[in-house]
Amino acid sequence: MVAERTEKDSLGSREVPAAAYYGIQTLRAVENFPVSGLRSPRLLLRAYAEVKRACARANIDLGLLDPAIGAAIVAAAAEVADGRFDGEFPVDVFQAGAGTSLNMNLNEVLANRALEIQGLPRGDYARISPNDHVNRGQSTNDTFPTAAQAATLLALGEVREAVGRLSHSFRAKAVEFARTPKAGRTHLKDALPVTLGGEFAAYAQVLDRLLEALPPVEAALAELPLGGSAVGTGINTAPGFRARAVAYLAEGLGRPLRPARDPFETMQSRWPLGAAAAWLRALAQELVRIANDLRLLSSGPVTGFDEIRLPEIQPGSSIMPAKVNPSAAECLDMVAFHVIGSDLAVSLAVQAGQLEINVMMPLMAFEILFSARLLSSYLPVFARSCVDGITAHPAVLERNLLGSSALATVLTPKLGYLAVAELLHESERSGVPVRELLKQRGLLAPEEIERLFGADALLRLAEPVP
Repeated sequence: MVAERTEKDSLGSREVPAAAYYGIQTLRAVENFPVSGLRSPRLLLRAYAEVKRACARANIDLGLLDPAIGAAIVAAAAEVADGRFDGEFPVDVFQAGAGTSLNMNLNEVLANRALEIQGLPRGDYARISPNDHVNRGQSTNDTFPTAAQAATLLALGEVREAVGRLSHSFRAKAVEFARTPKAGRTHLKDALPVTLGGEFAAYAQVLDRLLEALPPVEAALAELPLGGSAVGTGINTAPGFRARAVAYLAEGLGRPLRPARDPFETMQSRWPLGAAAAWLRALAQELVRIANDLRLLSSGPVTGFDEIRLPEIQPGSSIMPAKVNPSAAECLDMVAFHVIGSDLAVSLAVQAGQLEINVMMPLMAFEILFSARLLSSYLPVFARSCVDGITAHPAVLERNLLGSSALATVLTPKLGYLAVAELLHESERSGVPVRELLKQRGLLAPEEIERLFGADALLRLAEPVP
């Protein structure tokens, strides 16, 4: 037999496991929403606990919370923020709208832990109440989006570091391959030369530019609805609560946060979360493009490009011996596809707000934080296991470059577009290289041909015009 305690809410009484820190409303949520088995992300629990700690400190300052009770709540919130009670949050990520279930789960855990800190039994809500004390001056409607935006800021910081690590790897390869000319391709057809280093530098550059686009998203997320209470008016809060609570939250999370300029706007609209999801989607789209380039460039070795070699990290086939696949790049594609799909879910949730509140916040928070976690976890692995070990295949690069008909583009200023086109068609029909046809026809002197098609000339062609 499991020991139980009796708890009561506005719908009646229920038996709750005596050892549990959560309470009756959490129990109802677990029963009502057995959806996915997924639990709230750690960063959301951390941020939400910091919100509760900040509100308790503000209420103590304003004389709205007994100092001893407030101190116990503050201590309990610090423990939850540190991850000590993660097992006490069984509410599914797909739950009642707005996140009321998670808010009450947190309120109950904090109330019971605060009771324990004061030497009182769990469930003694007449002494410390989840609603009257822990949730003092708050609503799910302002605390959940505040926690979601704060958690997203933390998550984006982790993604920033991971993207920076990957960019560094591409930059290092750009330097290594700076003097390695190769055939360019447009429309997957032969095009003018580039350098392998130039291709890798461009991969680094787009990641850097995406990081440059992140601060405005972070600035939007840092403007919080905390203190707005149920609809933005701040009902049941005291003057000064909003500013104090946000200041304490900024201190707890180490982020420059600020109260909303218009509390009604930040209650109604969740566009900052939409912007965060869109930024992650933009990053994911570029990662797909880069991963697919690497898969193309390393394809083969006989039937593909085979211009670069990716590190061999695992066998690629259960039936074909010695086959090795671009597994790391394939994994990156799948990660990015999920992020792109999550953005659509967030986009639908953002536009689903009605009047004073958007109730789809739990979905937004989960999708964004999960996407950020995928990226921050895998990008450093991809940099280490794939990009850092990429090598060039010089023989194939040279063969493809010298065999590319696109090199003849350098002849158009001297011979004209149509004349060069005729040369190329003849070369394709006869199998005689363009350079040999130039000699046979006496169209250019040998030294001029060398000046246009020699090794130094090819390297110059592959570099940007100053």
